[in-house]
Amino acid sequence: MLLGKVTGNAICSMKYPGMEGFKLLLVQPLNKSLEPIGTLQVAVDTTQAGEGDICVMVRSREACLALNEPIEIPIDLALVSIVDQHTLKPDTDFDFVMKTGWNSFS
Repeated sequence: MLLGKVTGNAICSMKYPGMEGFKLLLVQPLNKSLEPIGTLQVAVDTTQAGEGDICVMVRSREACLALNEPIEIPIDLALVSIVDQHTLKPDTDFDFVMKTGWNSFS
């Protein structure tokens, strides 16, 4: 999952069959510190997001599955939730070393 900030709408005069009625938004991808990374992208809106909203996005096959009725249409990016609150913890707060007894296989 990725974070992105909605910057505007994408208006299309023609759409792939089956994409009628889907709202397309321009989204700026963000890193964990909410700083812009990469270029603007177009995403299908499933959350009624608006300009300036920070959203969680999914890519690839999961983007198509995010629709109310998953259908086979060429969608590569979808907004799946709007972020209400964002807390960034330092990387030193996390210990990624698997300790003995952590799971049933150790």
